[in-house]
Amino acid sequence: MTYHIAVDIGASSGRLVLGQLVDGSLQLEEIHRFSNGFTEQEGSCFWDMDYLLNEIINGLQQAKLRGIHECTLGIDTWAVDYVLLDAEGKQISRVYAYRDHRTDGAMEEVGRLLPPEKVYAKTGIQQLPFNTLYQLYAHDREELKAADQILLVPDYLYYRLGGRKMNEVTNASTTQLLNLAARDFDAELLEFLGLRREQFAPLTEPGEDLSFITQELRAEYDLPECRLICVATHDTASAVLGVPAQKDRASAYLSSGTWSLLGVELDHPINNSRAMAANYTNEWGAYGTYRFLKNIMGLWLIQEVRRLDGGRFSFAELAEQAGECPGFRSLIPCNHPRFLNPDDMIQEIRQACLESGQPVPQTMGELARCIFDSLALSYRSHLAELEELTGELTQVLQIVGGGANNGLLCQLTADVTGREVLAGPTESTALGNLAVQMIEAGRIADIHEARQIISQSFAIQSYLPQPVPQLAELLVRWEQLHPGADVHNTY
Repeated sequence: MTYHIAVDIGASSGRLVLGQLVDGSLQLEEIHRFSNGFTEQEGSCFWDMDYLLNEIINGLQQAKLRGIHECTLGIDTWAVDYVLLDAEGKQISRVYAYRDHRTDGAMEEVGRLLPPEKVYAKTGIQQLPFNTLYQLYAHDREELKAADQILLVPDYLYYRLGGRKMNEVTNASTTQLLNLAARDFDAELLEFLGLRREQFAPLTEPGEDLSFITQELRAEYDLPECRLICVATHDTASAVLGVPAQKDRASAYLSSGTWSLLGVELDHPINNSRAMAANYTNEWGAYGTYRFLKNIMGLWLIQEVRRLDGGRFSFAELAEQAGECPGFRSLIPCNHPRFLNPDDMIQEIRQACLESGQPVPQTMGELARCIFDSLALSYRSHLAELEELTGELTQVLQIVGGGANNGLLCQLTADVTGREVLAGPTESTALGNLAVQMIEAGRIADIHEARQIISQSFAIQSYLPQPVPQLAELLVRWEQLHPGADVHNTY
């Protein structure tokens, strides 16, 4: 088989990307794109799993029309959200979205019953109010008791396509329920939630062959013969696999999308008290690695501002308008809980600037500039934390994902961090997904070769740091904006 298809679904959109290895170069082609987003019903936020499955099928039908009769297929999505199934494999309830407010206060309540230090020592996972641990704690007890299986979103989509139930490790680790030492679900945490180990499917590593899409689906929808390959199903895990090889220079990665994930790839977890205090996470990666990283609010801020403005301007146009505005005029603490899911992001940003005595951004350009300046300074702060925790100085920051297209943000990041920024490829998540498929298919030897191929196949933009006027005064003002409140550090 020479065709490989990555199903890459994020919180705002999804797509099917065709990958081929041609003369040692990895070539991509998007064959289907669709919108995504949670809907609000009766005061709660839900995902539509049937819609996502149908869009995957639509994409595969497009592949068949292109003459693709055989392929491999891998699926990655966002993390932490789950599907409850009964004994017949049917959904018990609607699937909650992680931004739903049912978990408000759940993290603090669990923290009073289970010492956060103990949970972090077991799992190495940062405290996030929407972690699966807290979602399950807030979930209806009777529905949980009735659940025969609990699958995360990509695991469920694999199940609907091929019939096999699994919990893939890179995504399962984000539940805050896996024990680092036991390499399995933690018995004490499951008991705390009133759950049994058998309610979760076997843990599965990236690279495992999951057999084919069912004959019933192929016949009903006229689909290609797709061999399902378990990839790194957490989109960040796939994005990290898609980071190009970097020789002879210490580098950190920044996966820039709805969330910004800043970290390094390690062969061991760092789950000590210092890492916990800084709220860094140790998510499991493919091939025995760990993603030691920090969650930063990310492009969700500008996505919400653009949505509320009715989508009048593209993201590129917003970046252009921001570039015409004075720099570092108004700043916001990006990770404050007020920005997680406010009713009106524009008003929330303006109110935060008003409360801190800064100029209130009025135009779309001023709002965008406020966001980009604040994100760049957030990256500086957390990069310093990362270097302190790992004991390794970073020479290069590699930005992958959609944010790599934002030249203004990339340059601002280089300027305030004083590091060279290498931007691209933007398709790192699909590339990491495809890399695992090609390794399993024997097309590529291992992830090291895959990263070399990626670095040779895609243009990478370099941004060298430029002087920032009155940087010392700027950093003092930046620190004054952080009273300690952080959406990821509220325990």
